Amino acid sequence: MKKRANGIDIEIEDSGPGFDAQGRPRPAVLLIMGLGMQLIAWPPALVQALLDAGYRVVRFDNRDAGLSQHFDALGKPRVLWAGLKYRLGWRITPPYSLRDMAQDALGVLDALDIGKAHVVGASMGGMIAQRLALLAPARVLSLASVMSSSGARPGLAPRSAAC
Repeated sequence: MKKRANGIDIEIEDSGPGFDAQGRPRPAVLLIMGLGMQLIAWPPALVQALLDAGYRVVRFDNRDAGLSQHFDALGKPRVLWAGLKYRLGWRITPPYSLRDMAQDALGVLDALDIGKAHVVGASMGGMIAQRLALLAPARVLSLASVMSSSGARPGLAPRSAAC
């Protein structure tokens, strides 16, 4: 289903009933996929396991991905060039930021009347999830950032300790 979230049209898949047999809200899990991936990329077995465990599972297509609103007028991103500029410490001026995308995720929760959710992000979705936790910590019950990073510049990133 398409919903208006953060002022744009976002494709959302809301699985599982929102309430249990006693009428209490079921805990929600918000799944945020990575760069260019659609909500259908989440493994069906994972989604089913969450549903079987009693969770309401919410997936969505990020802006410029899948069935959500696209921003073609802003130009096609040159990801490799932007990555090189980032590595060199040069200024990058993307048409929107991870913070904007975190606000989209928050807008999804708002559009579905979900006050708090467990948040899981994969790859760039993990970075969006971290930004969501910074933006609205009271709305995030737990955070799992999978195959992701903080986005810290090289040299500032965490390193493994010598044993």
